[in-house]
Amino acid sequence: MQYINGEWLDGASTFAVTNPATGEEIGRVADGGVAEATAAVDAAHDAFDGWAGLTAYQRAEHLYAAWRLMTDRAGDLADLMTTEQGKPIKAARNEVKYASDFLLWYAEEAKRVYGETIPSARSDQRFMVMRQPVGVCAAVTPWNYPISMLTRKLGPALAAGCTMVLKPAEQTPLCAKAVFEIFDEIGLPPGVVNMVNASDPVPIGNTWLADDRVRKLSFTGSTEVGKQLAAGAASSVKRVSMELGGHAPFIVFDDADPVHAAKGAAMVKFLNTGQACISPNRIYVQRSIAEPFLETLADRVSKMKAGSGFGDGVSIGPLVDEPSIDKVARQVNDARDKGARVVVGGERLTADGLDAGNFFAPTVLADVTADMAIHSEETFGPVAPVIVFDDDDDILAKANDTAYGLAAYIYTNDISRAWRTAEGLRFGIIGINDINPTSSAAPFGGVKESGIGREGGHVGLDEYLDTKLVGWSV
Repeated sequence: MQYINGEWLDGASTFAVTNPATGEEIGRVADGGVAEATAAVDAAHDAFDGWAGLTAYQRAEHLYAAWRLMTDRAGDLADLMTTEQGKPIKAARNEVKYASDFLLWYAEEAKRVYGETIPSARSDQRFMVMRQPVGVCAAVTPWNYPISMLTRKLGPALAAGCTMVLKPAEQTPLCAKAVFEIFDEIGLPPGVVNMVNASDPVPIGNTWLADDRVRKLSFTGSTEVGKQLAAGAASSVKRVSMELGGHAPFIVFDDADPVHAAKGAAMVKFLNTGQACISPNRIYVQRSIAEPFLETLADRVSKMKAGSGFGDGVSIGPLVDEPSIDKVARQVNDARDKGARVVVGGERLTADGLDAGNFFAPTVLADVTADMAIHSEETFGPVAPVIVFDDDDDILAKANDTAYGLAAYIYTNDISRAWRTAEGLRFGIIGINDINPTSSAAPFGGVKESGIGREGGHVGLDEYLDTKLVGWSV
């Protein structure tokens, strides 16, 4: 179904939604196109003045209500996510909590949109700065975090007074539908949020890019698609915020505890089966501690269990689709052919009933070198490539040698070394002995080709606000 102007609408055609762990069809949703995309903008445009005209406290009450209802339904939402997206149920529950945190945070932050007065050099002049909502905003969300990426955009947009049209990933439309059911049930005014599902995202995106009434685009996805959308947004000078691909370095210095660092690397590398933009893609370990680090990492990864996210002890779910399997296999085979050592895993999993799903074994590669594809390409899968380094002098240059700049990790017990490295890394998020440097209260986003703008924290609200200067003579 589409959700437009407060109504659920069937479509003339539908497309299937499948469980990536089994390949089974779990539902069908309406397949939208240009007409639905335009209708969604019509509704959001018509609703804008009324929604923006509410007080911040009134908008906050709607977000509080959505937070309470999402919290009440956390178990059902997590079950749906594991079925549709594939992640283990524990991870799905954590994501629902993370998603609801954005609703709560921006319910509170809505009341903190401050202006300012500025002294003038003229005695008869006064300046006042106002913050006002951008207008109708479009959002395109990914499949790997199918609920939290919705609320990370919807929360600040609604708090600021914007209305929104949204296209969720075609792989996970049922999770999006469940979120919009919450907004529908809390009595959000018609047209404030609108959702268009489509098996082909291109006509939807092109329609919104061409519509002058859409004043902002927020996108989370690949760098390739993000560049295309940014180019399209330029024609009408829309504001854009984009969270794109990553190629995170994970640097372990020789003063760190190699066992502790390896445990951290295993946890963050295989988070969401490696399908996370902040997942480490290049694990640099100083030579003197490389052996115990690799031994611990291999031991932990070898014990990871793959399967349906509802299975006991499962920590590795399926990849989202067949092309993802092909990409991971290609990178592993390329590394092997060029001299990398496969310490753990290295192949597609088909035994024990996994043949119907998209499962790849959690993998550790050693002796990885710069000429291997996995050294320069984002993987988005359960493969940990380990690279040994000797000197501090060139590790920053190696880590920064990428077009991406989202997340980076440092393990060290030397405060000066940590500070210097954090300052020198050209990435938007740095974890120092910390594998989870994220929160609804903290800004999230990258530099270089990993994106523009930030989501989360008070700066996430700024993305949906225009600054207006008022000057008058007295």
